[in-house]
Amino acid sequence: MTKTIGILTGGGDVPGLNPCIKAVVMNALEQGYRVIGIRRGWAGLLHYNQNEPSTRDYYVRELHEEDVRTIDRTGGTVLHTSRTNPQRVSLKDAPDFLKNSNYGKKVAGEEKIDYTDYVLEVLANLGIDVLVPIGGDDTLSFAVRLHKEGFPIVACPKTMDNDIFGTDYCIGFSTAVTRSVEFITNMRTSVGSHERIGVVELFGRNSGETSLITAYLAYVDRAIISEVPFNMQKLADFLMADKRRNPSNYAIMTISEGAVMEGGEVVESGEADPFGHRKLGGIGQIVCEEIKRLTGQHTMYQQLAYLMRSGAPDSLDRMVAMSFGTMAVQLIRRNETGKMVALHGGKYTTVPIEMVLAGRKRVDVPAYYDIENYKPKIRDFMGVPMFLS
Repeated sequence: MTKTIGILTGGGDVPGLNPCIKAVVMNALEQGYRVIGIRRGWAGLLHYNQNEPSTRDYYVRELHEEDVRTIDRTGGTVLHTSRTNPQRVSLKDAPDFLKNSNYGKKVAGEEKIDYTDYVLEVLANLGIDVLVPIGGDDTLSFAVRLHKEGFPIVACPKTMDNDIFGTDYCIGFSTAVTRSVEFITNMRTSVGSHERIGVVELFGRNSGETSLITAYLAYVDRAIISEVPFNMQKLADFLMADKRRNPSNYAIMTISEGAVMEGGEVVESGEADPFGHRKLGGIGQIVCEEIKRLTGQHTMYQQLAYLMRSGAPDSLDRMVAMSFGTMAVQLIRRNETGKMVALHGGKYTTVPIEMVLAGRKRVDVPAYYDIENYKPKIRDFMGVPMFLS
């Protein structure tokens, strides 16, 4: 039976999205299916005006082999992305053609509009039988909503934080860690030349896994993660001792952007996005200022931020992305929807899509982190997952 598969990417871009898109398209075409690419994630479905043909040209395109032949060689996503959440849209962000329509439902207790019914109508209008969203927990939370409304979904997890509940691994994590280790290794030359303390801030809102694994692999002196509030004086003392022990007279540490000092709060700025998150970043700069105040020591601060998620994927992210995309089409062929592809114990599997909302995936602190000394510490490697997740 001929099927039409829709595919979109949402949230932050990561290396590996394009190989996943390509795998879905190539495997689907082999089965005789059509594939419709939706630009800019959920925004593409929300802003698609069924009465305005130009919006179809902008937000929707059928994907053929020639469209995806070379996309796996680059990072990012050829379908582009957004952080749009159709079930919680601010009036100012709603498309003009929807503002006075009958599609929106007011979200109880909020100045938000739920346009889920319109998204479902667009999917029907486009003739899409199954949707493959590739995204993090925010993007996939709306996929869960569509599933509950009865629409067939097969989801692929991606996030450089590796924090989606229900899978041991998410597309983008390996490359983010690889980039971070490379940057830290290179940064040592400057930090050492000036005999300073280097503070490297890494992405990681709720999970400190990126900071933890990067610190472990780069062998930095201290690592601060999102899960454990830290004492600034204690950290400064550790770093000064680390610096004195180093023959090159420098020290270096990593810190998650979502980390907090004891008695402090997460450093955020700007307005909340449609999923309720404000922009994180800056805790590393505050740590540098505190180190200077407490010790008189000069620092070097580097916020790696988007550099972690830029460029082509490494081999592991290619492998996982291609496998996830291939699995998605296999599930569609077997009419097994309402699922997310996943990795458990190093093996490919699936979980119910609702698993995304079942909890938060965070670092197993007792197993992998030394709270007293702010360092990665694996208590026993026997039976431990490859990425300590």
